[in-house]
Amino acid sequence: MVQYLPLILTGVLLNAAAQLALKAGMTRIGHFDFAMANLLPIGWQVGTNPFVALGLFCYVVSVGVWLLVLSRVDVSLAYPMLSIGYVVNALIAWWFMGEPLSAMKIAGIATICAGVWILSRA
Repeated sequence: MVQYLPLILTGVLLNAAAQLALKAGMTRIGHFDFAMANLLPIGWQVGTNPFVALGLFCYVVSVGVWLLVLSRVDVSLAYPMLSIGYVVNALIAWWFMGEPLSAMKIAGIATICAGVWILSRA
């Protein structure tokens, strides 16, 4: 599996980038009510937002990369590696978006990292 780690990390990081881009896009759009009256105006804002488009593009590419991963690595090893995305997202959201990083979140991140390390040794 070690030789496929760069491919796995590429898929995971693309997925994390997609989440962060979508968050950036929706932050710029702001809070809206989920109502029929908002379907066209908010739909237009979402559909024309460059961050949302970037996020969707990253998702599409990440799915392609993940299909390559699954053709080479057992899903029981590959799938847990997706949790690295949680770590990346939490740290980048804290660093660039000012989201809080509590002691509980840090403990969770440490637990995820330990779990991924253990699984990568299997």
